[in-house]
Amino acid sequence: MEKNLTNGSILKTIIMFSLPFLMSYLLQTLYGLADLFIIGQFDPTESTTAVSIGSQVMHMLTVMIVGLAMGATVLIGKAVGSGDTQLKNKAIGNTIVLFIIISVCFTAILLMCVSLIVRVMSTPDEAVRGTRQYLMICFAGIPFITMYNIICSVYRGMGDSKSPMYFVAVACICNILLDYIFIGLVGLGPAGAALGTTLSQGISVIISVCVTVKKQMITGLKKEHFKLQTGIISNILKVGLPIMAQDAFIQISFIVITIFANRRGLSDSAAVGIVEKLIGILFLVPSTLLSSVSAICAQNIGAGKDDRARRTMWDSVFIAVGCGMFFAILFQFVAAQAVGLFSSDPEVIRLGDQYMRSYVWDCVFAGIHFVFSGYFCALSRSGLSFIHNITSALVARIPIAYYTSIRFADTLYPMGWAAPIGSIVSVIICLIAYFYIRSKTEGDLRNDS
Repeated sequence: MEKNLTNGSILKTIIMFSLPFLMSYLLQTLYGLADLFIIGQFDPTESTTAVSIGSQVMHMLTVMIVGLAMGATVLIGKAVGSGDTQLKNKAIGNTIVLFIIISVCFTAILLMCVSLIVRVMSTPDEAVRGTRQYLMICFAGIPFITMYNIICSVYRGMGDSKSPMYFVAVACICNILLDYIFIGLVGLGPAGAALGTTLSQGISVIISVCVTVKKQMITGLKKEHFKLQTGIISNILKVGLPIMAQDAFIQISFIVITIFANRRGLSDSAAVGIVEKLIGILFLVPSTLLSSVSAICAQNIGAGKDDRARRTMWDSVFIAVGCGMFFAILFQFVAAQAVGLFSSDPEVIRLGDQYMRSYVWDCVFAGIHFVFSGYFCALSRSGLSFIHNITSALVARIPIAYYTSIRFADTLYPMGWAAPIGSIVSVIICLIAYFYIRSKTEGDLRNDS
């Protein structure tokens, strides 16, 4: 069902649209956290490391799919904003066919590359077997991940952020129950964690498809809408491909940092993996705002309300900074306790505490450039997001992480600063790009008048 996001209070619209989005992301994040928490209760450190490394690879693939799906969300949002029902239905049909093809290709290629990925990740010897098992099973479930994100992108483009929340809630509950069965009762270790995740996603997809069809939540779709059209695919990929490439490179940069940690030993590897999971929870706010700003601004731009789109962006920036500051200050005091939830190893807790207290400041700066990225997507200028993220990774994040991992062998605290410094570079680039676009747009309007 469609919902108009172009009228009413801007702040209220952001909050009401974002809250179900936030809950969806929170529940989705619990997949990986449940795997990591439950494996930590029943298995030794090498199993925790295996799930940590494997889930990081899966997270990279998931955000790439989500990034590509952003192209569909923006196109559908603009169609809804402009009242073009025919374009909306064509976008939905083409998205479904395109992503089915992509998921099949991804699955086949990745299953053939499991051993290579394990080597590239510099997986500690003790964790190689578990990591292989985890990846093999999760890669087989990529069609489920893809289908879920197709459904979410369609609903969110139409202004409905609640339905995806319900669908992912089902998956989360199933995942936790299956993890306890496969890991705790059956003793399958990392393979059990992967089975729980994959089967729960499959159950969620089946339920969401049945509900969508039975309640006719997407109306007007016909057979001809599923015929691939060059113009539609081009518009989806124009936004989606740069975001997918950007997200892939961001995740690769963080995987490179994980590799630096893996080479330092098992305790460093486990500590970094746990902190990445914790940061993933805190980053739910910036990620939610990015996706919400994309959908809300796309509808407003489609309706010709560019000023409302800009005000939506700035209100979201203030929300992101406020939440980021709260998290950054809080975790200066509770980092060790948070890491201790996932490991009882004193050395892992010590290293994780150090890494978390510096890394957590990225919540402030990343929140700003996430919001800008959402706005750029709505403008169909997602290439700008790609540029600032690539630049920050190459100029700051990776070099600083490498230097500190070598220079400071006994602590992870300096290494944690690589991410926030990289985000500061991104924020500077985003501000320059925004004001350039704004001045150019205003100049064009003056010339036209």
